[in-house]
Amino acid sequence: MNNFSPALLAMAERCEREVRPIFDKIDAVCRANTAKVMGAFAENRISETDFISTTGYGYSDRGRDKLDALCADLFGAEDALVRPQFVSGTHAIAAGLYGVLRPGDTLLAATDTPYDTILPVITGNIGGTLKEYGVSFQKTTLLEPDGTYDEARHHERLECDLKKYKPKVVHIQRSRGYSLRPSLSVSQIGAIAEIVKRVLPDAIVFVDNCYGEFVEEKEPCEVGADILCGSLIKNPGGGLAPTGGYVAGRADLVELASCRLTVPGLGRDAGSYAAGYRLFYQGFFMAPHVVAQALKTAVFTASLLESAGFFVSPGPNDFRTDIIQAISLGSREKLLAFLKGIQAGAPIDSFVTPTPTAMPGYDDEVAMAAGAFVQGASIELSADGPMRPPFTAFLQGGLTFESGRLGILRAVTELGVF
Repeated sequence: MNNFSPALLAMAERCEREVRPIFDKIDAVCRANTAKVMGAFAENRISETDFISTTGYGYSDRGRDKLDALCADLFGAEDALVRPQFVSGTHAIAAGLYGVLRPGDTLLAATDTPYDTILPVITGNIGGTLKEYGVSFQKTTLLEPDGTYDEARHHERLECDLKKYKPKVVHIQRSRGYSLRPSLSVSQIGAIAEIVKRVLPDAIVFVDNCYGEFVEEKEPCEVGADILCGSLIKNPGGGLAPTGGYVAGRADLVELASCRLTVPGLGRDAGSYAAGYRLFYQGFFMAPHVVAQALKTAVFTASLLESAGFFVSPGPNDFRTDIIQAISLGSREKLLAFLKGIQAGAPIDSFVTPTPTAMPGYDDEVAMAAGAFVQGASIELSADGPMRPPFTAFLQGGLTFESGRLGILRAVTELGVF
């Protein structure tokens, strides 16, 4: 597995030396977020008895309720809903949207077209979508015609759209999704929230927080977001949470989301988990460190692949706001070769070859490399890409930098550039 060419190893060592100052900055954020996590555990008096399993209706489930309180503190929110019953981040986001929107309302996507899997929830034609329920959808153009992001011009367009459409909910996607647009920093989210509240004080600022948790020292609720949602098998699960998602923010909005997860009248007060909650607590504890490992893997990848002549976004020295690393490989063959290498460098199913296939929620065929302990866990080293130009691999994760580094070396070897 480790039979790499001398030229590749020499290049990898040079790239790693060059990004060492970036690693130091990542470690500093990790220390700050670890202190925040430790403080929240102490403040909420987390005990071993909070890990126990529950059955049936789950009434008076202390471990579940304290997990909610812990999550709220970590994200600077009034309240939170953390549940294994959320099957994905998309499910958590959808529960939040269905909770706060009503027929006749308008949803405005402040960061242009949302991620592929949430778009059918909003504009689909079957299955009880927001469109079917009479919620109208608008979006603000994010990028300039040349593909660059001009924050001032985006804000001008957003203010115009707010006045024109008067949305009840303004949706912000923190991460880039399957696009080469920049991910947004917490401060940029705060600037958008400020514009929304100035123009429409009662509008709800709704953040898709996937891939961004613990990357910075602050979270969106601390800069004006009203509600945010995400997945536990991404950053906040620390590679240990076996399933689940969360909604955090204003208490009244979290309550509305809980009524969509279960039913009105039961809301957050019902729902058991027979497997127990230890891995969710332990995942939150590990999250800052694991996110730091994923960020180091992404920075190393950017440096190495840029040195090999490929376009990468973000660049190795760019400020990062999520764990996703995009690498434009230029052809279907190179994209599949890169994904084959990532899969071969995984601890699980390393013998499998990723194959493009149609997937629910995606317009194009998608190939995915994900040899993970938790199926689909994007905090573990994985990469995927839609079969469309410029044939970009979207890499994320790495439970340890050391294993992530090996996976990247395998992927570059498959490309045959060294």
